[in-house]
Amino acid sequence: MFRKGNSKNHHINNNDNQETNLDSVLDSSSQLVDYLLQKCHQTSDLKILTISNLTLFFIDNQVNQSEFNLNIIGRLNNQTNYKIDDVINVISVGDIEKSSDISYALLSVLKGSVCIYTNGIQEVILIKIPSKNNRSLSKPENESQVIGSQVGFNESLSTNVSLIRRSLATPDLKNEFYIIGRRTNTGVSVLYIEGLASNDLVQRMRERLSSIDIDGLLDSAELNQLINDNSLSIFPQMLLTERPDRVCHGLLNGKITVLVDGSPMAILCPLSFIEFFESKEDYNVRWPIASFVRLLRITAVFLSVFFTALYVAALTFHYEVIPQALLVPLGESRSRVPFPPLFEAILLEFIIELLREAGARLPTKVGQTMGIVGGIVIGTAAVQAGFTSNILIIIVALGALASFTTPSYPMGSLIRVIRFPILILAGFWGFYGIMFGFCFIMIHLLRLTTLGSPYMAPFYPPRFKDWVDSIVRLPFRFIYKRQALTRPADKQKYNPDEVN
Repeated sequence: MFRKGNSKNHHINNNDNQETNLDSVLDSSSQLVDYLLQKCHQTSDLKILTISNLTLFFIDNQVNQSEFNLNIIGRLNNQTNYKIDDVINVISVGDIEKSSDISYALLSVLKGSVCIYTNGIQEVILIKIPSKNNRSLSKPENESQVIGSQVGFNESLSTNVSLIRRSLATPDLKNEFYIIGRRTNTGVSVLYIEGLASNDLVQRMRERLSSIDIDGLLDSAELNQLINDNSLSIFPQMLLTERPDRVCHGLLNGKITVLVDGSPMAILCPLSFIEFFESKEDYNVRWPIASFVRLLRITAVFLSVFFTALYVAALTFHYEVIPQALLVPLGESRSRVPFPPLFEAILLEFIIELLREAGARLPTKVGQTMGIVGGIVIGTAAVQAGFTSNILIIIVALGALASFTTPSYPMGSLIRVIRFPILILAGFWGFYGIMFGFCFIMIHLLRLTTLGSPYMAPFYPPRFKDWVDSIVRLPFRFIYKRQALTRPADKQKYNPDEVN
């Protein structure tokens, strides 16, 4: 693949670096037909039509048939010998270009263009009329909110870019286009606001995308793993979001967005650890409510990760920390349980994860019924059979419920996963094992970076001015500066003296 000569910001990643010009491969339409059929391995859906001195090539079902019949076939006259400029004047389609690069022409045909060739001319005409088989806009499935926009991305790259431009109607919004994947030739757009986003961060993103050499790219979640700072870490370092309003909010704060054709999720970076527990809705409600909800989410994280582990450690090694009023209920609850607390807790956690995964893979109505009925039936049967205690069921259920308060799905899944090693450490070494696991996680988080920026900002390194919009969200008059994480060129959002 090669750089498209008459298009700005068009970058292509491919191992083939030699441009193939038309005059080096053909002198007639028959040679072009043979060349395209050879490259496409005689595929049956490559259609070839001849009208007068013109030869048309396109992939069936990749082009808009009604527009093809009306604006191309309907306007070409069999009795006329066309020149290349005459074809452009006759056909009433806006997106037309010339190209002498046969590789680029072939790629355009595969993406839904009609290629028109005239004998003796070393250029082809490319008419872009791709079929419109995109899903209509709908509410975000994984990031719902009550107050705010109710529109999410879909699988069309052009539609997703237009959703962002609709909210950010500024000429400073820059879109750089890349093609990644030797076989998929997937379109990737990098969006940022010129004069606001850091040039160092933009250049770092360009280098990472340009260095990718992969057979195929089908989703933004795959690309997210390829451009992470630490691909071995279990913690997400870039946000996957399906909300255009959250992307626009990030762009206005100096962040960078990456969109992948065919994926309804956008990549937003750089993003600190604490930002994974923030939601765009936090800025749509009053600041006391937003601060309370953020504190609730942070509390829920510790509750989900450590609550069951503390129960296991206390029952196994540290009975002295249990209040005397709880000793009798705990003893009665565990009197019929033949298993140690560690095995009992792992069994229940495993059952909860099975129910969650089964509910996620089943249809919506069936999945909800499966989760509710399965939880009630299995929990009641487990207690009556003596496999577990009532108190542990309450603790495990609270921990599972707390993990779903995280707005980011990858971060919520991570919280559910790290519960198991913390639980095992608590079962073998008690509170010492829990502290060891906590310190190990903190050391790992302090070493992580997100697009070269510190992952634990604004707490490490300490940036006290950014604390006003981290764990809590203070009124707008106090959060008028952009975070230092993105190193923005323009550090101030607005004049705080003009905000009531």
